Amino acid sequence: MTLAFSTTVINDRLQALTRAIDGGSGPGLLKIYDGTRPATGAAVTTQQLLAMQPFNDPSAGSISGTTLNLSIGASVLASKTGNASWARITDSAGTFVADLDVSASGGSGELQLSAGGTPTTQLYEGGVFSISVATLVEA
Repeated sequence: MTLAFSTTVINDRLQALTRAIDGGSGPGLLKIYDGTRPATGAAVTTQQLLAMQPFNDPSAGSISGTTLNLSIGASVLASKTGNASWARITDSAGTFVADLDVSASGGSGELQLSAGGTPTTQLYEGGVFSISVATLVEA
């Protein structure tokens, strides 16, 4: 049997996530990396930081039903060239919040990337990186 929560409890859990993202003195961050994803919350070692996208502060756009719409900041430039394979959400002080798999749009990653409508995980140093939609759904 599975555990099923009420919408009120689910919304409280989603709000807790935004409190963690907003936990530092500034906006939380979505950090995009290449290489092998480390154990949950473990230190980044040889992986390269390809891009760092800030959330708005506060990060919560809205909660509708069991869906959290996150509020993302302005576009940034990729800091390195590489294939994105995972991402980490932290607060502004770098405190771990969550790790995500990255895939090309249509893939299985929680974060799915495309460029000009073409599914890809390739980022280029100096290229514009932006998130157009950021939603988390808890069922």
